[in-house]
Parts: sequence; structure tokens; C-alpha cells
Amino acid sequence: MADPTGINAAGKVANIGSNPTKSAGGDDNKMAIMRHRLEMAQSAYSDSREDELDDLRFMAGSPDNQWQWPADVLATRGSVQGQTINARPCLTINKLPQHVRQVTNEQRQNRPSGKVIPADDNADVQVAEVMNGVVRHIEYMSDADVAYDTACDNQVTYGEGYIRLLTEYCNDETFDQDIRIGRVRNSFSVYMDPTIQDPCGADAQWCFVTEDILKTEYERMFPDATPISTLYNQGVGDQGLSSWLQEDTIRIAEYFYCEYEKATLHLYMDGQTAFSKTPKDRALMAQLGAPIRTRQVDRKKVMWMKTNGFDVLEEREWPGKWIPVVRVIGNEWEVDGRLHISGLVRNAKDAQRMYNYWTSQEAEMLALAPKAPFIGYGGQFEGYEQQWKTANTTNWPYLEVNPDVTDGAGNTLPLPQRAPPPLPQTGLIQAKMGAADDIKGTTGQYDASLGMQGNERSAKAITAREKQGDVGTYHYVDNLARAVRHITRQIVDLIPKIYDTQRIARIIGVDGEVDMVKMNPMQQEPVKEIKDPITGATIEKIYNPSVGLYDVMVTTGPGYMTKRQEALDAMSQILQGNPQLWTVAGDLFIKNMDWPGAQEMAARFKKILDPKVLADGDQSPEMAAAQQQIEAMTQELNRVTQIMESIQDSAEQQKVATDRYRAEIDAYNAETKRIAAMQAGMTPEQVQEIVMHTLASAMDTGDIIGDVEGLREMPEEPEMGGMPPPQMGGMPPQMGGMPPEMPEMAPEQPPEGMM
Repeated sequence: MADPTGINAAGKVANIGSNPTKSAGGDDNKMAIMRHRLEMAQSAYSDSREDELDDLRFMAGSPDNQWQWPADVLATRGSVQGQTINARPCLTINKLPQHVRQVTNEQRQNRPSGKVIPADDNADVQVAEVMNGVVRHIEYMSDADVAYDTACDNQVTYGEGYIRLLTEYCNDETFDQDIRIGRVRNSFSVYMDPTIQDPCGADAQWCFVTEDILKTEYERMFPDATPISTLYNQGVGDQGLSSWLQEDTIRIAEYFYCEYEKATLHLYMDGQTAFSKTPKDRALMAQLGAPIRTRQVDRKKVMWMKTNGFDVLEEREWPGKWIPVVRVIGNEWEVDGRLHISGLVRNAKDAQRMYNYWTSQEAEMLALAPKAPFIGYGGQFEGYEQQWKTANTTNWPYLEVNPDVTDGAGNTLPLPQRAPPPLPQTGLIQAKMGAADDIKGTTGQYDASLGMQGNERSAKAITAREKQGDVGTYHYVDNLARAVRHITRQIVDLIPKIYDTQRIARIIGVDGEVDMVKMNPMQQEPVKEIKDPITGATIEKIYNPSVGLYDVMVTTGPGYMTKRQEALDAMSQILQGNPQLWTVAGDLFIKNMDWPGAQEMAARFKKILDPKVLADGDQSPEMAAAQQQIEAMTQELNRVTQIMESIQDSAEQQKVATDRYRAEIDAYNAETKRIAAMQAGMTPEQVQEIVMHTLASAMDTGDIIGDVEGLREMPEEPEMGGMPPPQMGGMPPQMGGMPPEMPEMAPEQPPEGMM
């Protein structure tokens, strides 16, 4: 397509530079867009940040650096060519830190904190409380108070602060990750999408966090990146790229940006939804049929890149659905399309300059004024001139004068007197006081807010006056609370994605107590209780934070220890006026004390309380002892039951053995009778042959050994009618034993080697 006007070529140069570069991944357009966005942010913030930097310098002004005095004024009042004789004083009495700390320290005493709450029917209150504990653990491990305090200091001082989220591995030997809250000390290193509408930047489409590092450090950290010499060659003619390179440093930027892809969302009969062509969508379609409704959705994902302006040094997808950089704003205006941001210092600068000027003027006037002289009559100092000349510098024990009686009446004239010293001008004092009041007026903080004593005497009246001053600066605290809420909301979004494997997580309660919980993202229900099959008591609970939706609300107030001290003071006043309440709430009063042994004393005191006054869920010592006794009796009953079952099983086994023995006796008797009937017609040799044949058969089959061992292990049976236990000599023939007696038979001694 022809371009006779050159507009298209100029637009291309504006977008990607006159010398398009090659990125490591070959994606020229992505890198060009990245550089263009950074240039746009720098342009949008340039005017405001120049003023913000001046606010920061003014806030840090001191008598040593004299940053609160304009340079042109210092040139006329300071030393000229090294000569300080005619130099005028340039005093710095910086009142602004007190006003700034009044806001920031109030925030430290009443820290905002996010609270997780269920947001749909699938969410569970217990899971929400576990998430609150996880958030407190993340804040504790991250030193989040430092990140919050830094952002608040920057916000109040010059108008903007930032907090960020990070993920890192728990240790070097695991793949489990943890969430961390990061501090951004230099707010000027962050360039967020200037088109945002949300004060926290929740709707930002991109954001940069820049850092300038030494070139030697860059080469160590990224040995595979493009050499710096090549970057210099690529930057020729490309202003956007050359701005990344300095004489000794190179700029590295973390670049967050959002990408979108089109997708079709299906709604099915039972209310379930799924994106087209996903496994869930195919399963629902096979089960429920065609979807009843469809709509087009722009699916959003957040990408993270580390770049030097030319190479993609690292790149991956961020698991959250928001850019993990949160803005804490002070005052914000958009004037003629330009963004202007300020803090508490901006409007107080002129008042502070005037206060410094009038203080310096007062000091100069008093310093240059002559010392007060002595006034006397002529002739009174004759002979004593040396003492009177040094009277202003030497402590003489006495001064003498000559009496003069020349008044004609003979009266002695008055002694010499000192002239009154010069006083500051009334207008100068009023101007100085007016400048001090102007500082209070521009910051919105008056005497009561600054701790000065007023006419109020009651605690309620003093608190009311202090709150009047807090109203003028409350928007700083409120904006910080919004930022903490957005940080907590992002953490809640990240917890199911980072804690995506079964693990034991540490949580911290609101009172600082540490506990451990088990998380399993694979289970179907949000909370799974494992109970003892005997007692029915809950052994443990397993939580799944990925089931249900959760939202965040923010609360602002004193910390737990402050509330505990306030509770102790309130209970002390109540118990002093009503001593009889010691028998009702004495244990709670002692429990809130901090001296050693307070918890043990509270536990002992609780034992003497009336069980009727204990709260729900508590037990008196008597009830606890009864409960323990019931549990012990239950365990004993279970043990006795097991013993009885064992005895019953043993008795059944003995009965079987007894029946078997009786059957063998019966068989023995039958065999004995048969032999007795036959012995009349048999010779002794025939009888001996039958017996030996029976023994040999038993030994070959092994029955004799097994039966003998079984009989040895057989318990005694007193219930068998007094029958003696079997002996080897009384065993039946089938068991390899000889009958106890052979009636009417006297067999001969068996030959040697037999029996």
C-alpha cells in the first residue's frame, strides 16, 4: 500500500522506533509495545513526579542540607566568595515531620487488616477462618508491616506508595511455594498504567518495576543475555532503547502485562458452566446434552517478564488474576489530561518557608542589636573607667561611682542605670506565629491533634477534639485500608493456586497463637472431618480452599495487644466498683495480665468458680473429672468385652478338642472289645503281630507324632467328670499308644529291637 504522505511510516517509527530491534524470542512487536508503554508512563508521570521529588527533599530538609531554602535566596544570604562576615542566618526549623508522623504513627497504632468472608453457598466459614490464619502467617513471614509502613510514609509525604506480592520456594529442597508481601522503598521505580480508574490499580493492564544495576552485576546475573556492546549498537537511533543504557548502569525492568484470548462459555441445565472444548465441557455435554446458553468471554491472564529493553531475560505466567503491584494513593487530580499527585507536604511548603524566614529574621535582628549600655551623669565614672568599660564582660564584685551634688540643692544624684535591651518587633512575632498556624491549617492538624493541652479536661472531650483533627487526614488512612484489602484479596486468589498440593500449613490466630492445619485441594468438600469410630469425637479436619468463593472486607483498629490492654483497664475499673464480680470473671481478669505466672494463676482461679457462671463450651473441674471418669470406665468396659470374647473363643476350641478326645476313646474301647472277643482263638504271636502292625502304620503316616503334640498342648478340662488327662500309655491304637490294660492277656516280652 502506497504511503505518499509518510503518515504510516511516521506512526511506525513512533510505535517501535526508527531502528526496530530483535528480541531474544523474535517477538519484535511485543518488545516495541513494552518500550512504548514505559515511555508513555514516564511522560504521564514526569510533571507530577518532579514535584513529588521536591516534596520528598523538602520533608527531609535539615539545618545541614538547607533543602527548605530556595537556591536563589541562599545565594543572596549565604557566604560570598568564602567571606561569611556579611552572611545572614538561614535557619531551618522543620515542623513538617511532626505533622507527617502524626498520620503515619496513627496508622501504626491502628493497622488496617483484611478479613476473609464466604461469598457463595459453597464457601465455608471454617475455611474462611483458616484463610485468615494463612494471611496472618504470610504477613508475619514477609514482615508485611514494613511494606505497609513504607507505602504509608511515601503516600503521606509525597502522594504515592506501592506494595507488591511475590512467590518463592519454601526452601532449596522442595517445589512447594509460599506467598510473600514485598516492600517497595522507591516509589519512583514503579510505572503503572496511567489510564487506571481504581485507586489501588486493580484495573491496570500493565506495570513496570524498574531497577538500575551495575554492568558487571548484569553480566554475572545474565551471562546468556545480549552483550552490552551489542545493546549500544542496537540503541543507535532508537531513543527508546538508548534510555535503558547509562554510563555505568543498565536498567532492568519487571514487566507485568495482561493478555486476552477469546473463549465460548456454555451454560447447562443444572446451572454448571464450562468453556467450550474443555474436558469438563465434553463431560457435561455427554451427561446433560447441548448447552442452553452460550456467550463470548475474553479470558484474561497476567504475564510476567524480566527484560533489559532488548532481550526477554525471563518470562512466565503469573498465577493470579491481578497484577501483583498495589498502589497507595494520597491526593490525586487529573488536570487537562495530566495526572497530579501530592501528599501532606505539598501545601505546607510555603508556610514552612515563611516560618524559617521569620525565625531567621528574628535571630538576625537580636544578634545585630547593640548590647544595652549603662547611663549616668558626667563625672560619676572618673577614676573607675576600667571597671565600667568591662562591666558587660567581667563579673566585678562591686562598681564604684563619684557622687555629684551640682544640682544646687545639695542632693546626691541617682546612681547609673542600664538601658532596657532591644525587643523583637511585634509585627515580626505575629508573622512568625501566623506562619506556624498556616502549617497547621494546610496539614489539617491543630493543637489538639499535636498533643497540646487545651481547655478540655474529661477524656471524652479530649478524644472528641483529637478526632476533629483526624478527620482532615483520614483519607490517607482510608486509602491505605483499600490497598490492604486489595492485597488480601489477591492473596485469597493465590492460595488455592500456590497451595495446590496436599500439605501442612501454618496459621496464626488473631491472638498470635500458632497452629497447623492440613490442606488437601483434591477433596470434594471444603471441610472434611475425621472422627474417632468409638467416641465420635473429631480427630482432625482437612480443608480445601479451592471450593467456593471468598471475598475480603477490611477492618481498622488497634492491634490485639492494644485491645488486650484496653480490656484489662476496663475490667479493672469494673471490678474495683463491684468486688463481688471476682467470683464471676476473676479468671478472665487475671488471664489478660502480662506478668509471669498470670496464666497459671488464672487456671487455678477458674477451679473455684461456680460451674453455673462458666460460658458455653467451658467445663467446671467437677464436670471435667466426671467426663474423665466416664471415659476411663468406657475404656475398661471395652477391655473386659475383649477379654470375654477371647475366653469364649478359647472355650469353643477346648470343646472341640474334648469332643475329639472322647471320639478317640470310644474308638479305643471298640477296638479293645474286638480284640478281647478274638483273643480266645488267637495265639500270643498273632496278638503281638496285630499290635506291631498297628504301631508301624501309625508311625508311617505321622499321626502318632501330631496326636502326641496336640495332646501335650491340650488344656486341662476339669469339666470332663474327673477323667484324668490322657497319657502316652493310655493312648488308643490309632494314636500309637498301648491300651492301659489287656484283660486276660499276658503277652510275652517282645524281642530285642521291637518296642
